[in-house]
Amino acid sequence: MKLAVVEGDGIGKEVIPAAIEVLDSLGLDVEKIPLELGYGKWERTGSAITDEDISILKSCDCILFGAVTTPPDPNYKSVLLTIRKELDMYANIRPIRPLPPVKGIYESNDFNFIIVRENTEGLYSGIEEIGSDVSTTTRVITRKGSKRIADYACKLAKNRMNKLTIVHKSNVMKSDKLFLDVCRQAAADEGILSRDELVDSFAYNLITSPWNYDVIVTTNLFGDILSDMSGALVGGLGLLPSANIGDRYAFFEPVHGSAPDIAGRNIANPIAAILSLKMLLEWHGDIAEAAIVDEALGIALNMGICTPDLGGRNTTSEVGNLIAKYIRTKME
Repeated sequence: MKLAVVEGDGIGKEVIPAAIEVLDSLGLDVEKIPLELGYGKWERTGSAITDEDISILKSCDCILFGAVTTPPDPNYKSVLLTIRKELDMYANIRPIRPLPPVKGIYESNDFNFIIVRENTEGLYSGIEEIGSDVSTTTRVITRKGSKRIADYACKLAKNRMNKLTIVHKSNVMKSDKLFLDVCRQAAADEGILSRDELVDSFAYNLITSPWNYDVIVTTNLFGDILSDMSGALVGGLGLLPSANIGDRYAFFEPVHGSAPDIAGRNIANPIAAILSLKMLLEWHGDIAEAAIVDEALGIALNMGICTPDLGGRNTTSEVGNLIAKYIRTKME
């Protein structure tokens, strides 16, 4: 496996090394290609990501990514949007699964759902006009984009409970009618039981009864907001991994951002990054190794090995080191 390793900014420089230590403990044949991207590079060179960087990413099998800081400067070129578009990674997969013994807002952890977010269109299409009195962002919904994300969500649903929830706002934004119709038809064609909900009422229902959902498909902005909101259900954004998947490339990253307020203190939670590594291993076909990472993480949490955000006393690097140590012991 040829793996691009991008720490990025802020706590990305702390959580990714912890995840890489876990990866190294598995003894897999991995060629790691370090690459600097993000705000720090932009401050130093004037470019957060270059054409050469994109070429390097395309030469790799997949990408493990930390986090980036995005300034409000209109001249700043978004790293994540650029990568998703250039590598055509149209499916953003965000599993929301409790990790015992961590508690979210409910005592019961009886839920396990996946948010499937369209990743290249919608309000993140990058078509904007910024003015002093009027600024506009164009929301783009295409049949092609809707169909391929619907098909991906249906594929996941078939391997789970065969149920799909389509989240939209077509009563106000008429562009969502196309998305809704395409998703409904894709589910019907695949024999998937589907229902749809308006995003505002869905947000309430998801928080109050998460156990009613399995696979959720939605547009770009809605998926971004809903998955971040879901961090409250499991105990924090530090526990949420994600994958960006296309037909040729795959990119794995924690859902959390660069958290500059705690960067450099070695207290950031590396679990989301380690779970993103687990998703990477599953995508690459290293199923047994992914299961070992999951087992090691569960044992660490049950032993109280965690960072302060979860009530623990361990540092970022200690959590990664202790999980890696367990894996090495198990594989001897």
